[in-house]
Amino acid sequence: MQRHWRLRRTEDFARLRATGRVRRHPFLILSVAPNHLSHNRYGFVTSKRLGKAVVRSRIRRLLREVVRRAHPYLTPGFDLVFVARPPIVGQTYQAIDKTVVSSLKKAGLWQSPAGEQKK
Repeated sequence: MQRHWRLRRTEDFARLRATGRVRRHPFLILSVAPNHLSHNRYGFVTSKRLGKAVVRSRIRRLLREVVRRAHPYLTPGFDLVFVARPPIVGQTYQAIDKTVVSSLKKAGLWQSPAGEQKK
């Protein structure tokens, strides 16, 4: 994931926690807030409740990859934070992908790819 797409500052995470719209799923929590930039920025939170470092790193890598692939289909100008919840541990890439895309659609950030028909 490109560096300018990442949320790193504690203040940004705190702002999203305080003012962001929240979408909950058993696997993750998605917080969304406008950032007034021409691109989206993403943050990932994997707490020690999920397991040891190897487990947390794997979950972060999977989430980053799903978001990297979804990025072209998202409405620009938002900060997004994904907070992993314990049931996500041991899930497949496909399950995590389905969860993230579903959460993004419910948040109203997903734009259909060009040429795709609505059913």
